[in-house]
Amino acid sequence: MTSPQTASGAFTQAQLGTITLIGWSGEHPDGGPDAAFLLVYSLGDGSDGPAVGEAAMRVALERSGLSVGTGPVYGAESPGLPVKLLVQAGQAVLTLPHFTAQYPAPAEWLTAAGQRGEVNIMFATRPWPQGAPGRPIGEELLRSFAGNTEIIVTSAHCVLPVRSLG
Repeated sequence: MTSPQTASGAFTQAQLGTITLIGWSGEHPDGGPDAAFLLVYSLGDGSDGPAVGEAAMRVALERSGLSVGTGPVYGAESPGLPVKLLVQAGQAVLTLPHFTAQYPAPAEWLTAAGQRGEVNIMFATRPWPQGAPGRPIGEELLRSFAGNTEIIVTSAHCVLPVRSLG
């Protein structure tokens, strides 16, 4: 068995594998307008396999100021947080020091993000190969992953303000 290079806090981009975003919008627990959500995950196709990719994702998140297994970090209250979200021309672009990913957002997601002025983001450390781009992902499949307690507690969570170029 290969020991993860991430044990010392070092990792390569190739170990992370393909980083993917999926979004949805829905009722916010506090009421008011719908909330926009993003799930960030790896497909587990990194150069050294899914276990090393999971460890690499954890290191990348922690280096970005996001703690795994704790409550959400609020970007509006953390001005030095190197995690940014830009929403422009129907795209959500999420930038961290170690990766950038895009989400072609549907109109209802854009509306929810704009009305709330923020997006709730869950960064899963566990890979989700079933969530590959181009595969149909129904509500039930998404809920089975994103709503799984084991996935939730091994993820980092943050709420980022929506920024645009305009």
